[in-house]
Amino acid sequence: MPKVTLLNLKGEKLKDIKLNDEVFGIEPNNQTIYDAVVRKGASLRQGTHAVKDRSEVSGGGIKPWRQKGTGRARQGSIRAPHWYHGGVVFGPNTNRNYEKKQNRKESRLALRSALSQKVANKEVIVVDKFEVKDNKTKTFTKVLETLKIEGKALIVVKELNENLILASRNLSNIKLIESHEINTYDVLNYKTIVITEEAVKMLEEVLK
Repeated sequence: MPKVTLLNLKGEKLKDIKLNDEVFGIEPNNQTIYDAVVRKGASLRQGTHAVKDRSEVSGGGIKPWRQKGTGRARQGSIRAPHWYHGGVVFGPNTNRNYEKKQNRKESRLALRSALSQKVANKEVIVVDKFEVKDNKTKTFTKVLETLKIEGKALIVVKELNENLILASRNLSNIKLIESHEINTYDVLNYKTIVITEEAVKMLEEVLK
């Protein structure tokens, strides 16, 4: 059963807490992690790319010359694909669906695997609570400095409040989420995870 130190926002040790083996101490399943990350990446694709086919480009309403007797190859339209300014054949369009599926069991296994990896690498910081007295970015940054957090960090709390949202929104290397929003992609994408004790208990309840 993995152990982590519970800290307060001053960086002081309060006690050691044991994490649930089924959530934070499993053997990581790399295939489900890979599938979860690919699925998340696919869902972010907007699919707004498109080209015009011969029915959409301008011009080419009539046959450019008669079928026979001119000595030239027969042509039906000046907007055929082989003509300059002609329509594109088999180009990308917005009809394509990039969505990938992963069942709930695999998705949860991927999240448990990612969390277990982070705990094993000592990249998880558990705090008794995470709050700031005002909505200033400077105040939020001081808390991060006290906890010795550098680089990208994912802050996971049970419930967001206005001060936290406003104080953190200008920090591009910080992502603030509620515990039910946590996903495999974010866990892997951020160097450090800061999670409250309440959020840990909620995750253990849902994922075990």
